[in-house]
Amino acid sequence: MRDRIIDELGDLPRSRFLVYLMGPYQAFDVERALEDVDPEAIPESVDFGTLVGSEHDLERDEAALDLLLEVRDRLRTEAGVNAFLAIDIDVPLAETDAATQSIEFARASNAVVYVVPAAGDNLGVGIEVGAVLEALFDDETPAHRQERVLFVHESGVRSAMIAAVRDRWEARIYSYDDREELTRQLRLFVRDLVRKERIGELPRLE
Repeated sequence: MRDRIIDELGDLPRSRFLVYLMGPYQAFDVERALEDVDPEAIPESVDFGTLVGSEHDLERDEAALDLLLEVRDRLRTEAGVNAFLAIDIDVPLAETDAATQSIEFARASNAVVYVVPAAGDNLGVGIEVGAVLEALFDDETPAHRQERVLFVHESGVRSAMIAAVRDRWEARIYSYDDREELTRQLRLFVRDLVRKERIGELPRLE
């Protein structure tokens, strides 16, 4: 999976350092949205807004995705690492379901970062966080220790999920006030992992 991701993302100064970014956005899947709709009842013109939720829900998801895209792009340009979202990698759901994809992307990555803004569907990301962390920390591969996982949330976000991340998996948890602080924290986190790999404190992923 690592080579597949790297081939799709392209060349950067640190192409083989993968940073998997996750957050509370949803990629809209037309076929899935129509699965439960009676084919005889589908008009020539479909209002997809009625299928995926309210306008507020769409705006919230778009804002969360916009944040992750900005963070991804800045890590790629400012840190030279191959940061990516799940939607950047073309793995058909017919080949691997979304939950398994997330676990495989995390296992293949040098760093896994969960970004949780105040305005977002944090229930969904909480479920995904739990599934991925269980898989990573049950994995006996020493490269997937707690040092490689960061959970960063916007100041003011409080939830049982955050407490569980801290208590059950002992992952790092930071808060941020704005995008500049978020990006700065992630650059420092990535730089620390690069240093640890270079001096042998963490094994390199090949």
